[in-house]
Amino acid sequence: MHFRQLYEPESSTFTYLLACPDTGVTALIDPVLETVERDLEVLQSMGLTLDFAVETHIHADHITGALRLKQATGCRIVGPAMDALPCRDMGVREGEPFALGRIVLNPLFTPGHTDTHHAYLLDHHGLKLLFSGDALLIESCGRTDFQSGDAHRLYHSIHDQFFRLPDETLVYPAHDYEDRRITTIGQEKLRNPRLGKGRTEAEFVQIMHDMDLPYPRKIDFSVPGNEQCGASPDPLPDGMGGQRESSRQG
Repeated sequence: MHFRQLYEPESSTFTYLLACPDTGVTALIDPVLETVERDLEVLQSMGLTLDFAVETHIHADHITGALRLKQATGCRIVGPAMDALPCRDMGVREGEPFALGRIVLNPLFTPGHTDTHHAYLLDHHGLKLLFSGDALLIESCGRTDFQSGDAHRLYHSIHDQFFRLPDETLVYPAHDYEDRRITTIGQEKLRNPRLGKGRTEAEFVQIMHDMDLPYPRKIDFSVPGNEQCGASPDPLPDGMGGQRESSRQG
């Protein structure tokens, strides 16, 4: 399997490149508009052609690069079928594996950060890789205070879907704000300050309730833009370009 973890610094977003070495089928998970040209250069340098732009959910902190990538490459846009977005070419559902050549992504319905959020689980020769989106971050988790968020549902998504996976499962989140790149299920069960060491649902809900995070700066144009698979206002609102996203998802 060809694999790259790519980073966009303004929103602290990770994009993941996956490609089947046998068939050449290639996907980008959670691409970002600002890094489309970089992603195209990476694909070209690896001799790959993009087949799919895959979303975990409708993002609030940045605009997806899916539409721009489709315009540049003809790739298909993929995301949770529950979103029912006319601009997407395919919808994924839990229980219906999504094949990238010989690579198989298993969608996991993981609501709580948003009500349609999906993560993707990949079994690579016995080693499990989890692309957790915004549901589970490194020693953190996604916010639950806007965009159909629900702390109770997120707690159960993480415990029922993620924490039942083997401890050695590698977790690749959609964001990190502390210059970290990867975690494991075992580490999160032990060290996550919101969820680890057997925290109860009531404790988790209280933690999330008390966070008092600022309103996301880009949400008012990112959400409607992402509901159109990456339509960007032109020009961007004052102060939105070239700044690091400060209202963190976690």
